[in-house]
Amino acid sequence: MADTTARALALLDLLQRHRHWSGADLARRLGTTERTVRRDVDRLRALGYRIDSSTGRDGGYRLDAGGTMPPLLLSEDEAVAIAVGLRVAAAEQLVDGAATALSAIAKLEQVLAPELRRKVAALATAMTAPGQPRTPHVPAALLGQLALACRDRERVRFSYTDAQAVQSRRRVEPHALAPAHGRWYLVAWDLERDDWRTFRVDRLDSLTPTGAHFTARALTRAEIDERIMVASSSQRQAVEAHAVLDMSMEDFEARMGVWAQGAQLAGVGRIRWGFGGSDVRDLIYAMSWLPPEADWTIELAPEHRDELTAMLTRLLDAAQS
Repeated sequence: MADTTARALALLDLLQRHRHWSGADLARRLGTTERTVRRDVDRLRALGYRIDSSTGRDGGYRLDAGGTMPPLLLSEDEAVAIAVGLRVAAAEQLVDGAATALSAIAKLEQVLAPELRRKVAALATAMTAPGQPRTPHVPAALLGQLALACRDRERVRFSYTDAQAVQSRRRVEPHALAPAHGRWYLVAWDLERDDWRTFRVDRLDSLTPTGAHFTARALTRAEIDERIMVASSSQRQAVEAHAVLDMSMEDFEARMGVWAQGAQLAGVGRIRWGFGGSDVRDLIYAMSWLPPEADWTIELAPEHRDELTAMLTRLLDAAQS
């Protein structure tokens, strides 16, 4: 049986390499007879492979496309190339949703030898798009598990370390998984906090599926994107500032929605809210969204304050000209 299986796999490898083979060529390559080739072709057909055969002088065999997806035989280099491509496609959002690519990565890397998995990780890291930061490595197996949990609506548990290095154990209903600014984020309903939370996947550890399934809560694609944008923008920025507003926390949260994340009380009827960006222009955009009915001031480093003042003066002059 082992010889039969090995021979059938060798036949499949030949059929995947070349468009058309004659029976004599296959027999010669495999060191067997044309009759044995015909039997092995029948075995592959029984496994779901569509193999066309023809008779005559130009007759032979070819692997046809279509039908159900049968097992695919890959060389080590081919498997590595596909795994790297799937990682890049998911990270750069080149596919419609990351879950499909990530679940495929998890299945593929599960059968790769350890040295090949290390090769995939190294190549994927080296292929980060220009301008993207080098970020903490996230195992493909972890991403695959989270993607499947989102797809299957299965509750999971994990350990999480927040930005202040505080560790906690979370029990969540995973809803969406997506990349932003070179990092992966999980949007999930936190069962202990009874609210939506967005987690950086590289800070997540000891993922445990619970086997318990849930009914998905309403959350639009736009709301998912916004939550991930808020989470990714809360990381350290090149230019950072704080707005101090004469406004209650309740009113601020009602006006700013999910963007109110990170706001803190700064006295009776006052709050302090941090924001930032890659340069001063991002500060101007953020300030334009502050509630107009509230009085507020800006806390900002002197060099950035001077640049901000000069830029706002030019904008004001242009608007009044």
